[in-house]
Amino acid sequence: MSTQDILLIILAGIIALLLALFQYKYKTKSALKDNALFVFLRFFTFFSVFLLLINPKFEQNSTYTEKPNLVIVADNSASISHLKQNEKEFEFISQLKENQKINDKFNVGYFTFGNQLNTSDSLNFKDQQTNLNKVFRDLSEIYKNTTAPTLLISDGNQTIGSDYQFSANNYKQPIYPIILGDTITYADLKISQLNVNKYAYLKNRFPVEAIIVYNGNETVTKNFTITQNGKVVYSKTITFSKDKSSQIINTTLPASSVGVKSYQAQIVPISTEKNKINNHKNFAVEVIDQKTKVAVVSTVLHPDLGAIKKSIESNEQREVSFLKPNETLNQLNDFQLIILYQPSNSFKQLYEALEVQNKNKWVISGVKTDWRFLNSVSKNYNLEITSQTEDYQANLNQNYSNFIVDDIGFESFPPLKSNFGVPNFSVPYQSILNKTVSGIPTNEPLLATFETNGRREAILFGENLWKWRSQNYLNDQSFEAFDAFIGKMVQYLASNQRKNRLTVDYNSFYNGSDKIVISAQYFNKNYEFDATENLNISLNNKDTNQKISRPLILKNNSYQVNLNGLDAGDYSFTVSSTTDKLSSSGNFKIIPFNVEQQFLNANVTKLQQVATNSKGQAYFIDNTSTLADSLLSDNRYQPILKTNKRVVPLIDWYYLLFFIALCLALEWFIRKYKGLI
Repeated sequence: MSTQDILLIILAGIIALLLALFQYKYKTKSALKDNALFVFLRFFTFFSVFLLLINPKFEQNSTYTEKPNLVIVADNSASISHLKQNEKEFEFISQLKENQKINDKFNVGYFTFGNQLNTSDSLNFKDQQTNLNKVFRDLSEIYKNTTAPTLLISDGNQTIGSDYQFSANNYKQPIYPIILGDTITYADLKISQLNVNKYAYLKNRFPVEAIIVYNGNETVTKNFTITQNGKVVYSKTITFSKDKSSQIINTTLPASSVGVKSYQAQIVPISTEKNKINNHKNFAVEVIDQKTKVAVVSTVLHPDLGAIKKSIESNEQREVSFLKPNETLNQLNDFQLIILYQPSNSFKQLYEALEVQNKNKWVISGVKTDWRFLNSVSKNYNLEITSQTEDYQANLNQNYSNFIVDDIGFESFPPLKSNFGVPNFSVPYQSILNKTVSGIPTNEPLLATFETNGRREAILFGENLWKWRSQNYLNDQSFEAFDAFIGKMVQYLASNQRKNRLTVDYNSFYNGSDKIVISAQYFNKNYEFDATENLNISLNNKDTNQKISRPLILKNNSYQVNLNGLDAGDYSFTVSSTTDKLSSSGNFKIIPFNVEQQFLNANVTKLQQVATNSKGQAYFIDNTSTLADSLLSDNRYQPILKTNKRVVPLIDWYYLLFFIALCLALEWFIRKYKGLI
């Protein structure tokens, strides 16, 4: 309570007393013996009212004990059951749940992980990928600024993501790895890595690179083969020894016909090998007979140009060429799409040629764009000309319907820089991204597409796309999402096909460990996206004739179905609508491969290093008897006595209101009883 409040309370007490004396001593001019009681009651009434008007604030302290956290993170990937450690993991977790001393000392939190971290203690060992890097990054957010020793029950084998040692160091919590798996070293031959392009071009040869690793002491000679439909298309004999423990095989295979072609690479196993699954790997290549060629025309140097090229060419079906405006005139027929980067008056002849040939184009503007020229040659849109620039962030339009746009975190991307002004369109258009200025969303388009006379065009009002690609990597540790978005833009703009009312987005083949998602869009007769339709997919496994039917679920501006868990094989499918009986069919192949079955041992070295770096301790699953005692006796994990200080204003203390009412009521009843009323 402040000094000012104390002085006001003293003053309120004096005034309250003077008022009470004035009413019952001076004003009544009587000497009733009950006047002292009335003065007393009226004083407390006045004083309480004055206190409410002053409303002093009091500090209210409460103490409580906060127990440390104990985080139990269990590996739920298929490698645990493959290494026959699932029963031991179940048993260990059960022991922790039944340990009353552990539960009394710690707030115990249970998590499982595979590709994602899940808040659960239910294990089924069906996750097809392991991402320990993401586990530690997520836990760092959950247990920031707390004491949370962590039991990591795992074999330490990671299949996707960055090296988890770095994220474990940033976790800032003691880590106790519980190591699952055999530590005995066996002689083993395996195909460690197989590198091959996703696409190949008809009548060309495509490269295949295989990295084969040998773990053993004796010299062995084995045959490496690549087969297609049981026919050997490549063979080589390789010798390994203790000093020559790896070999890199490079070869090229012919692409003789269009379609998805399946292959199997195999190294003949040693007779005493324990794990023979990792001796072969399946792969597939889609053979196509043409490549989409994109011309990027620019007279300025900018990091955007490199980012655009990288994104487009992340799909081997596409090729980017950088050209000057005058160089493009004689090559227009070679390209399916022209990207005009920050056009100026030097683009005049090129614009005239594009208009004559009715070519699809994508205009990307920026601070160096000559909008006087662009307004003069564009019949479909214009921008108010100003000398000012503005930073625009992106806001995804969920109602965009020309193709499926996933939200890749556009709102978190850095702003694009462009000329200040409101764009005006003279033709119907659809906005993919709208502008956000100083955190306030607008209805002005940042990226829009439109179609006129059978020609497709797009306009982006801003430069610095390279920052978006970089931010996508910071968010996801991958450029994949941004590159896929640019790829869909190019695919849409490079095609003149008429829009169908039911469109389906899928890949020609998937690896067995991939996430298999098929997306679809349904439009009404006015080609407006319809979010009320029921879509279903019917699948047929061509190898077993097994038939599967599933509904598609609405997600943002598309319908999706997750087909994870399907057996490997060739599938045909049909997506159909309930109302208009529209349908769209296709085929895809699932390549048999389970990355979780490629491991023979636990990654003991890395887990022990994680324990050392985090000031924890590693335990093998068969030797955890001292773990509980170690956790209970560690002085770092003591309950913390905390004080919660809360400032409470007197006006919140409702008992004072009852006290005022009580004083007034007593005064009235006594006066009534004495016949003074």
